[in-house]
Amino acid sequence: MRPMGRPPLPSGDGLTEAFPKAQTEREPKRRNGIMASSLYMHQLKRSMRDAWMAGDFGKIAKGNVREAEAFVSRLDVPAGALVLDVACGTGNLAIPLAKRGARVTGVDIAPNLLEQARERAADEGLEISFEEGDAEQLAYPDASFDAVVSMFGAMFAPQPERVVAECARVLRPGGLLAMANWTPGGLAGRMFQVTARHVGTPLGVVPVVHWGHPMVVRTRLAPLFENVELDVITMTVDFPGSPAQGVMFFRTWFGPTQAAFNSLDETGQARLAADLEGLWVEGNRAPDPASRTLIENEYLQVVARRKRG
Repeated sequence: MRPMGRPPLPSGDGLTEAFPKAQTEREPKRRNGIMASSLYMHQLKRSMRDAWMAGDFGKIAKGNVREAEAFVSRLDVPAGALVLDVACGTGNLAIPLAKRGARVTGVDIAPNLLEQARERAADEGLEISFEEGDAEQLAYPDASFDAVVSMFGAMFAPQPERVVAECARVLRPGGLLAMANWTPGGLAGRMFQVTARHVGTPLGVVPVVHWGHPMVVRTRLAPLFENVELDVITMTVDFPGSPAQGVMFFRTWFGPTQAAFNSLDETGQARLAADLEGLWVEGNRAPDPASRTLIENEYLQVVARRKRG
């Protein structure tokens, strides 16, 4: 049974009610009659960088450590492999990969997250290179990695076609691409969609939850990747507090949510908080909901191989 009484993850040959027509892959550019200029995109990325640096994403990332380890355990990454972790955050994927003997480089737009990643690696006695950079313009030579991975990271880049192209470019032929992307029907995906209804989305940018839709992912990867395998993975959010406290936790520490609230007036903030709390209340399966929140969340696991030739 699906949690929170929500519709099942969309599948088949079209985008269902989880993806309104106005939000399909190319609709934002048509609707506004513009192509994002390089200046506009530069400003957008700067604001995104500022948002990710706000709060303390490390407090959020701690809740995904075990899931990151499980994700890595399902990948066929041999010891000695050269691996690039794109939008690596605080190192949730890089660290377990390095523990398995991979030679890992992590790249992220937020220097404060990279600093946390370096501290975590040092505490584990691991040698990992963490570097500031852009998922849409990777500063590495062609065919320089055996695997490229990303967990809840590259999906937030505003130009998905460039992310795909860059990941393919830096991969050797036959190299592994592995991503974990929030689905539109899980808790995280629904939170993003609720927030977008209150604060809007940038012009010319498709919703991030498209990366969690199987048909969209296959379409995006088809030109450059093959042997695409997609699996929906369920995980549990176990928060030691009420749904209202959970929303406040994200509002305080998750930069993008903090930025969304800060963009609204007092009335707008109250409405957004109420809608987000409603999601958490609806999905809470804890026997003591006033002091604990248990909600099923989910992501799309994407595994593919770089085409040869």
